[in-house]
Amino acid sequence: MFVVVGVTGGIAAYKTVQLVRLLVKAGHEVHVVPTDDALRFVGLPTWESISRHPVTTSVHDDVARVRHVALGQAADLVIVAPATANTLAKMTAGLADDLLGTTLLATTAPVVVAPAMHTEMWRHPATAHNIATLRERGVIMVGPEDGELTGGDTGPGRMSEPEAILEAALAAVAAGRGDLDGLRVVVSAGGTREPIDPVRYIGNRSSGRQGVADALAADL
Repeated sequence: MFVVVGVTGGIAAYKTVQLVRLLVKAGHEVHVVPTDDALRFVGLPTWESISRHPVTTSVHDDVARVRHVALGQAADLVIVAPATANTLAKMTAGLADDLLGTTLLATTAPVVVAPAMHTEMWRHPATAHNIATLRERGVIMVGPEDGELTGGDTGPGRMSEPEAILEAALAAVAAGRGDLDGLRVVVSAGGTREPIDPVRYIGNRSSGRQGVADALAADL
């Protein structure tokens, strides 16, 4: 599975290293898209070594492949962890001023978000509005948890643990798949003829409409 992990500028970014490691160990192809602020908490070499892929924050890198939309188009799953209050606001507004923003706008894959911020920011009406809007659009929220925060504060706003985020993300992908995903289907449609001898046969007047309908349904 092709997974894009967006990382934004919060101290909880150190926990996302473990999330990426779990995804890679499970056999998934993981591409990390950090914001510039995220790299103040966890550096580029860490993301590249743990994901085993080059990492960039710029829409101007790898222009020939149109990377700023190619990642979103290729993704089977997008995870944003941690998601700061600023990131949630940008997602709600549809801003695309960096590689993560363009990737989120270009994808049709499930998007799983793990918010992380101080309690006051989490409880602010603007954040609550943004969360409600994103949920209405189908974005899946994981957490935040109630616990100890940076600076000794406690309350809701702590990012969920990597294992919980991974479980919710994989469940989101499974929920979006149908029973026929990954299968090639051959449908035979129309009337049939069963020979009795070289001259005679038994046939029917089938129009083939049912077979065509089945083929169209399987292609959805």
